[in-house]
Amino acid sequence: MKQLLLEITSDFAPALDNFVAGRNGEVLHTLRESIAGKQPERFIYLWGAPNSGKSHLLRAFADAHSRHGAKSVYAQCGASLPNNLYDHDVVALDDVDRLDAEGQIALFDLYNRLREGRGRLLASGPCAPAQLPMRPDVVTRLGWGLVYQVHELSDDEKIQALHAHAASRGFRLGTGVAEYLLRHWRRDLPSLLAALDALDRYSLETKRPITVPLLRETLHLESGG
Repeated sequence: MKQLLLEITSDFAPALDNFVAGRNGEVLHTLRESIAGKQPERFIYLWGAPNSGKSHLLRAFADAHSRHGAKSVYAQCGASLPNNLYDHDVVALDDVDRLDAEGQIALFDLYNRLREGRGRLLASGPCAPAQLPMRPDVVTRLGWGLVYQVHELSDDEKIQALHAHAASRGFRLGTGVAEYLLRHWRRDLPSLLAALDALDRYSLETKRPITVPLLRETLHLESGG
């Protein structure tokens, strides 16, 4: 039998249009304004818990700017920064708190280059700038622009999003499917939606409706049982 959920990858393409805002409507509006060239502030910092949607927004922001003709890039921070960031007009920089001392100096230089070159920076971290364990000059600069907390969706909001996604694709979820998926699968929304898309394909292949037994079967297959 086909181990369906093992084949689920991160092919869910993050976009501002498929970001479920919840309590983050102002953040989403600001990013849209920035992409449209209507937001005068060029430096934005997002903070929040894991799975709150920060990475989704950063990837979508960089991709949208690329489609609008800007030279933009998304980068996940490690101890250091990738060397090619200085060649871009728009930089979306995820998890800046992971940078070591040299990486923080590089971020300081990148910030100043973008500022002088009229570039844009969207950065993220786990907490507000003032709480970041980083160089004071870097913390100050990250706090100079707009700062938003990104709030994770509640379970009820995720369930509503799953039902809305199913409806947009022309199928219905059986009773309890969304709740079961939320309890037994990865809890970030892109992973949940990707699982739902895979279940839709499996449902069509097997000519069975998407119900809890079908979902349980695929989760069982995924675990190798």
